[in-house]
Amino acid sequence: MGRDKKCISRREFVAAAATAGVAGGAALAGASKGVGRGGKGGLRAGACAVDISPEKLPVIVSGSFYSRTSNVVRDRPHARCLVLDDGKTRVVVMVVDSLFISREMLDEVKMAASKRVGIPPERFLISATHSHSCPSVVGCLGTDVDEGYAKFLPGKLVEAVEQATGKLEPAKVGWGVAQAAEHTHCRRWIFLPHRMRTDPFGQRNVRAHMHPGHQNPACVGPSGPPDPALSMLSVQAHDGRPIALLANYSMHYYGSGAVSADYYGEFCRQFTKLVGAEKQDPAFVAIMSHGTSGDQHWMDYSKPRHGLGLRGYATALAKIAHEAYTKIEHRESASIAMREQKVTFNRRLPDAKRLEWAKAVLAKMGNAKPRSMQQVYAREAMYLHNEPKRELKLQALRVGEIGITAIPCEVYALTGLKLKAQSPLPTTMNIELANGCESYIPPPELHPLGGYNTWPARTAGLEVEAETKITETVLRLLEDVAGKPRRKVIDPRGAYAQAVLAAKPLAYWRMADYEGRRALDSSGSGNHGAYEQGVVYYLEGPEADGLRGKGHTNRAAHFAGGRQKAILKGLGDTYSVELWFWNGMPANGRSVTGYLFSWGPDGVKACPGDHLGIGGTHLEQGKLLFFNGNAANEALGGTTLVSFKQWNHVVLVRQGAMVRVHLNGNPTPEITSEAAITRPKGVDTAFIGGRCDSFANFEGKICEAAIYNRALSPQDVASHYRLSGKHA
Repeated sequence: MGRDKKCISRREFVAAAATAGVAGGAALAGASKGVGRGGKGGLRAGACAVDISPEKLPVIVSGSFYSRTSNVVRDRPHARCLVLDDGKTRVVVMVVDSLFISREMLDEVKMAASKRVGIPPERFLISATHSHSCPSVVGCLGTDVDEGYAKFLPGKLVEAVEQATGKLEPAKVGWGVAQAAEHTHCRRWIFLPHRMRTDPFGQRNVRAHMHPGHQNPACVGPSGPPDPALSMLSVQAHDGRPIALLANYSMHYYGSGAVSADYYGEFCRQFTKLVGAEKQDPAFVAIMSHGTSGDQHWMDYSKPRHGLGLRGYATALAKIAHEAYTKIEHRESASIAMREQKVTFNRRLPDAKRLEWAKAVLAKMGNAKPRSMQQVYAREAMYLHNEPKRELKLQALRVGEIGITAIPCEVYALTGLKLKAQSPLPTTMNIELANGCESYIPPPELHPLGGYNTWPARTAGLEVEAETKITETVLRLLEDVAGKPRRKVIDPRGAYAQAVLAAKPLAYWRMADYEGRRALDSSGSGNHGAYEQGVVYYLEGPEADGLRGKGHTNRAAHFAGGRQKAILKGLGDTYSVELWFWNGMPANGRSVTGYLFSWGPDGVKACPGDHLGIGGTHLEQGKLLFFNGNAANEALGGTTLVSFKQWNHVVLVRQGAMVRVHLNGNPTPEITSEAAITRPKGVDTAFIGGRCDSFANFEGKICEAAIYNRALSPQDVASHYRLSGKHA
């Protein structure tokens, strides 16, 4: 991954700061020559909204697999523009009602506007709202560009920049964050292994897909977390008159007939009403930008369908935003810093076999538009083949103490959460589909699950590691504009975690990891585990006060075919395993519902060793099950049906030949019996979320897994569970 010469590494930055005594972002801001107020200081701002409704109908509309047109404008789309100037640096932030806009078009707009107003092109942040009901200016999937509208739009965007710049006046700014958890959810769900779907290329490999349907029994749960934060940058005149609000929320789109600005436009109208600025002159400009919502939507698929309608949804969000807005403190002095970096990425290209398939499909199509998924993706394969690389513009902007990132992709909420957790600034909003439209960037661990968001196309074509590289680059840019290093990710410890650590485990994998393949060992022993392919991260764990640090959400890994394994030296024939699990496989789904823990030789089919799981149709259906391998063939069953899709706590204790298993803190064991020790000498590999031979790997979530080289007593088990607070 390339980086320009101006972008220093984190290590170089920290060293330079220590030597030069850099403090605050102003030292790194850099003046934009020829703009501003000659360095006299004082913040100024100007804002406007320009109608970008098509002048000619019908228009081709973006947002579907196949081409469609509209003869009516139901809700007029706009380009909403905010210009900020701190006396040294002047920047443009514009949000356009469009599905997305190409890098090439936006570069032309920036150059043209720069010549008109004197702001350097690298000081422009222009993004799309991702409305699926606006005219098409980018070809993708089965939809082509509306050439007439594509010629019309750039001039309107330049006009918006000119108008906003012409309205610059003394201003003050403030920022805040509201929580709107009930209005966004992960729309990409994981299917059970025997309920997978088939991709457009004829392969049955779809373990995760968007929009699975409400309470679909074929699904286990969402493949990622939500980001419920509604972030705001507020701009006011010195007398308190509102000038603009830049809001940001991670929700894909609501859904509207074309042509329409979707919920983004309605949010702006409703918020304007709430601040009493409907007839204000000069006009107040509310702006809703698109947050990291590549896998987010308003539907909660874990519940029956329920919708507020577009207006009701936008109104509800506007009210949440307004309540937080009234508490924002504004300041007249706030420096501005902005950084931009270009990075080139490979695309995932079709191999020779896929290319021949695509050519054959296209040959049969002739000049017709795509009318099937196979035709859509055959055409997309050729686009990727003909353009194997893409250059992205990444940006970070700081206004006072709020950071704004700009990424030209459809970004998952998990990526946004990573950026917010590590940002050196106390408040950070992430704007996606900014300065271009370069496709979905699922975190690498999500690619093996397949689904629409990974099928190679212009909408999902970048290399598998693109998300990791983009996140790191944007964090470096945030460090530059903030003038300080990123924050360390903390390990919040509630009463339960403290009790586990006090019991001195040999390894303690909390499974709150959000990237990479390493399962972090919180015990301090350095016994880090490794996640296999088929495990995804940072899902919500059990809701219990003792399991999460103050102000934090307990997190868990979701096991969808893979395991977590670790080498544990010094673990003998007396040990204990303690963990929390949420099972998503029905008890009648297969012969063994799933294995939670295993200690045995990796890949050996006879599976000698100790294996703890949940029984299925073959034995102990729905109850805890202990098994010691095919040779000894001893199976011990519990007495209680394990609750389905609910969090449970389990402890396995092995004391020589004696086996004891506890469920949900009960000091009376579910299982207490003898079983032969079959683990071969010298085998030190322990597995979480699956058996050593990968038979009946667990389907669901696991967190707080601890292994001790001693036997926990029934009193220890009860005490730990009580401290979790789950029983309350």
